[in-house]
Amino acid sequence: MSTEAFKATPALLLVLALVIFLLVGLFGSLRRQTGSSYYGIGVRSIGRIGIGAAIASNWMSAASFLGIAGIFYLKGYFAFAYVVGWTGGYVLLLILMAGQIRRFGKYTAPEFVGARYDSPLARLIAAVVAILISLIYCIAQYKGIGLVFSWIFGLDYTHSLLLGTLVVISYLVLSGILGAARNQRFQYAVLILSFLIPLMLIARKLGYNWLLPQFSYGEALQDLAATPARMETAPWAHGTPYQWLALCITLMVGTAGLPHVLSRFYTVPNVRDARWSVVWGLCFIGLLYWSAPAYATFAHLWEARNGTPPLPPDMADLVVIKAGEWAGVPIWAVGIIAVGAISAAFSTVSGLLITGAGAFSYDIYCRFLNPQATEQERMQIAKGATLVLAALVLLVAAQPLGLIAEVTAVAFALAGNTLFPVFLLGIWWDRANKQGAIAGMLTGIVITFGAMLLPTGSLLGTLFPATSSAFLGAPLVILVMIATSLATPQPPEEIRRFLAEEVHSP
Repeated sequence: MSTEAFKATPALLLVLALVIFLLVGLFGSLRRQTGSSYYGIGVRSIGRIGIGAAIASNWMSAASFLGIAGIFYLKGYFAFAYVVGWTGGYVLLLILMAGQIRRFGKYTAPEFVGARYDSPLARLIAAVVAILISLIYCIAQYKGIGLVFSWIFGLDYTHSLLLGTLVVISYLVLSGILGAARNQRFQYAVLILSFLIPLMLIARKLGYNWLLPQFSYGEALQDLAATPARMETAPWAHGTPYQWLALCITLMVGTAGLPHVLSRFYTVPNVRDARWSVVWGLCFIGLLYWSAPAYATFAHLWEARNGTPPLPPDMADLVVIKAGEWAGVPIWAVGIIAVGAISAAFSTVSGLLITGAGAFSYDIYCRFLNPQATEQERMQIAKGATLVLAALVLLVAAQPLGLIAEVTAVAFALAGNTLFPVFLLGIWWDRANKQGAIAGMLTGIVITFGAMLLPTGSLLGTLFPATSSAFLGAPLVILVMIATSLATPQPPEEIRRFLAEEVHSP
């Protein structure tokens, strides 16, 4: 990766944004200290739209802000699998699980699994899965942080990664986990404005409709197709229909099984708010996904008109920034894009590290290693686990990786192969028992990581791509769960009664 020169204006904007994030987070913490419970007033007061904005902020990571445009830049229409899969996953959540998860009344994915299947072992496996998902997802975010810090500060990728990690940890320590919900709403506003305003300026520079640049996407694509160096516009130029469908379904079921997405529904005031918050969250997320293809198309169009060489594949994730630079928009506007990307990555990393550390502290340490731990000890373990997870992510992210969206897809494959089937059957089939859940999650882990070892071009490697293994993996896990549950004793009667009377009540 090439290094850039230091850019003072984007650096100042970044510092200013982080200071404002800290102040907003600390203000939210102070309000909670004068309020009531952790999950009480702080969540109820923000309303459905506010919860939807928090969902969108929690969701829209470096993969959304940088990765979607990057994958469109390299793979054209094939990238629509990411947009359809990720947004379709929220529709799946809305229809199948959001309301029922809220009725069940547990606060983390491992806690739900432990209570529903009445099994400490199932809860332990779910906690390990949640930690693994958080680690993989964070690796992709760290790559985005490293790339953007490299662009701003003119450092090489490794030093940028170290600097970005220090800033992430400092941000977490100073703002604290209690300010997350209110901070996420503010971060969403910063994020979406920093994505849309520069896009409008780029569209204006290139001579397209700048008020609604998303509608210029088709016109720009037609202009690009008329140039000698046009982007490949055939639907399957970068993958087969099977690969597209497998990726799309994997991202869909993975979204519906992602721990930091599911955890949002445990804390909403009621079932109607849970469902409406999904609708609002989907609208906010869709606004960004609607705009991302335009960045890739404008970048290709600039290259074609000016004979600019294309970005190397390892730099494609920076195309939203490069599109602004190439179009000649003011440096402050390009800096806004960079600040938005950092905001997106920070928001997601914060949620993921807290989810992973909480799974270790609450579901592993307090349950298995030290059941007599006090609340203070639990918090200290959680903070220590956050630092350890951040260090592990840093070590892996320093290695050469694929595109941000591709790395993120592996986390979705793991979620789709493990937590999604366990939640789906746990909610909708009262015969599913702990033996079935344990067998299913172990099978899902084997499928996810086994797919990464399969030779490219082999039959199994074709059927189970590393980033798309849940297309066949999730149905296989469901079959394993059903067969194992039917071959073993049925779950306790009180759990079946609770599902019928509480979870599925009108």
